[in-house]
Amino acid sequence: MAHPPRAAAEAGAQRPLKGGGWVLGILCFVYVLNFLDRQLLSILAKPIQDELGVTDGQLGLISGLYFALFYCLISIPVGWLADRTNRTRVLAAACGLWSAATMACGLSANYPQLVLARMTVGIGEAGGVPPSYAIITDYFPPGRRGTALGLFNLGPPIGQALGVAFGAAIAAAFSWRAAFLLIGAVGLVTALVVLFGVREPERGGLDRAAGAPKPAPARFWPTVRMFFGTPALLLAALASAATQIVTYGAGNFTTLFLMREKGMTLPDVSLWYAIVVAVGMGGGIFASGRVIDRYTRRTKAAYALVPALTLTLAITPYLAFVWAPDWPLALVFLLFPTFLNYFYLSSAVALVQEEVAPEQRVLSGALLLLVMNLIGMGVGPTLVGAVSDAMKATHPGNSLQLAFYALTPIYAVAIGLFLVLARVLKREEARA
Repeated sequence: MAHPPRAAAEAGAQRPLKGGGWVLGILCFVYVLNFLDRQLLSILAKPIQDELGVTDGQLGLISGLYFALFYCLISIPVGWLADRTNRTRVLAAACGLWSAATMACGLSANYPQLVLARMTVGIGEAGGVPPSYAIITDYFPPGRRGTALGLFNLGPPIGQALGVAFGAAIAAAFSWRAAFLLIGAVGLVTALVVLFGVREPERGGLDRAAGAPKPAPARFWPTVRMFFGTPALLLAALASAATQIVTYGAGNFTTLFLMREKGMTLPDVSLWYAIVVAVGMGGGIFASGRVIDRYTRRTKAAYALVPALTLTLAITPYLAFVWAPDWPLALVFLLFPTFLNYFYLSSAVALVQEEVAPEQRVLSGALLLLVMNLIGMGVGPTLVGAVSDAMKATHPGNSLQLAFYALTPIYAVAIGLFLVLARVLKREEARA
């Protein structure tokens, strides 16, 4: 491995900065907005389709492949820049950009304009998560990072739940455009809070002994080669990417599926589906951080075994959700895979942040997101939208249901990759 952070910490690393809880709360809220803005399009898919005439395939491309290309490729230079400059300023600028672009989505008059605005959202959001990972890692010492990153990773479920609740409610009361404009305006204010309210921590201060010299900034290509040349890091990224094909593929179409094929209305969605997301996804991500911190003290293989187990348990209730004849029963079944599907996230993030040198953390986090999102976000929604369009001629009443079934084999791929990762981590422990 490139760096032994736990050993450095045990040798007498510096004390954490004060205000870690405040910073974690602010960064989590930024992540809430990051994911809320990203998911708002899928939450409001039905009224957007009705007004702009967007097909399922076009919706899959704009929320999947098109978005992922910009989001993932821009995240690499942004990660390199943040590793060498002030990470909080990079984060504030990114938040301001994606929030302004979200407002532009609400002003779009046609599909090409909506595509352009969404691509700009992707460019901005590329600078959101990797700097946050590194800032949190420099506020919290080894042994507490899994919990801290697990709390930070509550951003997606909170963001999706708030998007469902407030986005659907605002759209029902006013219009889908008003939801984009209001939420984008909140993000612009938040960018200023980050700029003036979050202190930049010392890079790697908790992973080296007090008084030890600061490492030189990470070089770009050596960091890239290190990441893709380290089997554990590459497998963690690929296993997470396979998982995200399911989570993004289903997640970007669940609201449309529930409304079009299960009979839900926007007011129903704003209450009941929001509760499922908040309790299921939020509970799963929160629990995952605690579980990872507990079991990785015994063996590093837990970074892989925990998500392999939870994904295995998620398959049956996922199939029951897709099969369910009405939306109340579907939501009951959906609660279980929503809880179990997201244990991979805290696991993969914590593994990468622990295993690389402090000066490589932002870029390594960006590389993790590159693989995860380019495959997961790029393939998942695009696949579901394409299958639904292909099935619509012969199965007009349940084309999305068939597309959701098509995601099931991906579970097996993700589980298999996590089991291979577990073997690699066990071998590394044996050698150590």
